[in-house]
Order: sequence, then structure tokens, then C-alpha cells
Amino acid sequence: MGSDLAPLIAVVGSDGSGKSTLSADLLAHVQQTRKAESGYLGLGSGEQGRRIGRWPIIGPPLHRFLDGIADKLREPGEPIPGGLAARYALNKSKKRRAKFESLLGARRAGITIVTDRYPQIEVPGLHDGAILAGRATNARLAAMQAEERALYAEMAAYVPTLVIRLHVDVDTVMARKPDHDRALITRKVETVPQLTFNGAPIVDIDATIPYEEELALAIAAVDQALASA
Repeated sequence: MGSDLAPLIAVVGSDGSGKSTLSADLLAHVQQTRKAESGYLGLGSGEQGRRIGRWPIIGPPLHRFLDGIADKLREPGEPIPGGLAARYALNKSKKRRAKFESLLGARRAGITIVTDRYPQIEVPGLHDGAILAGRATNARLAAMQAEERALYAEMAAYVPTLVIRLHVDVDTVMARKPDHDRALITRKVETVPQLTFNGAPIVDIDATIPYEEELALAIAAVDQALASA
């Protein structure tokens, strides 16, 4: 899908790989030669949870409780923890689908998009994939899970013009993001190579090299992709 759309460059990778910084600099570069806008397809749940954790008295235990539910939602081996949690996840994914539709509208208007993150179907539960990665224990949960995965299949059908896939090691992430959960970061780092975005052109970049080198590699890849598009 998307032959009639303006190009979209997606920057993806684990937390702490520098997606936001690189996507902002790439956008500034692209805007020198064409109309372009930024896109953000994350849900902001991690930062929202950390803000809750800083609330006085009730913040830390509430943060732990919400993290526990989130862990069960994203863990394929765990049962989905009830209809309320499933409905919350589905609504979050519907909001992401609405953001995605807004980006499609911009692309139809001829605006090139540089986005931090992109929805995918290869790794449920992580990397902006379907949130309900757990095991549905009844028909109602299974129906909500199927509805959510259909949303991601629709989005993933729009293959990016170029994916810049950032790679980083766990220790580097923890140095940059010391408040993150190491086990979860390990899973994210290990699963980045599984992200194929329906066969999109992908450029892999080591996000631990000096940033000037990383940016130069990314700009060269973007310029080539846009010239071909």
C-alpha cells in the first residue's frame, strides 16, 4: 500500500537508542529540500507511568501495580489480566490508529513524514506492536485481541519508504536510561533484529558510535531513499 503517498522515514530501535534525537535531526535535514513533518506513533505510556511513580505516597505502589499489569499484557505466556485491562489496551491502540490516520492524511497531501517509531506485527507486546500479546482466556478477550491485531495489520500494510533500525547494547541503554527495567530493556534490545516491517527497506546503524557518524550514515540512507522515491 501507499504508492500514492509521500515518503515516510521511520526511525526504530530500543528505548535509549536515540530515536527521538535522530528523527528530529533527520527531519531538519529533509525540510531543507521538501515539505516534511514529524510523526510520533508511541503511546507515551512509559513516561506516564514514571510520572505517576513520582506522586507522593501513592505514586510508587500505583506505578508498580500498573507496571505489573503492563508486563502481563506484553508477555506472550501470561494470561491477559481481565476485560478492563484488555479494553484499556484496545483503546490505546485505537488512539495510535487515529494518529496513524492523521499521518496518512499528511502523506496524501504530499508531506514527507519522519517518524519516531512505527507500528509492526512481528513482535507483539513490544516495539509499538499490539499491546495484547498475552494469552486470551475466554471468547471476549480473544475477540478484543483479534480486533486489536487487525488494527496493527492495517497499519503495517503501509510499508515505510525507509526504516532506520538502531542497534544498541543493554549496558549503554541502562547508562542512558537508569530508571528503566533492565529485563525489559534486554528483551527489547534482543528483539530489534526481528522487526522487518513487512519487507520495508532497512538500514541498520550501530547507535553506540559517535553521533556525528551515526547521523551521517542516516542522512546518506535517507537521501538515497528519497531520490529513489
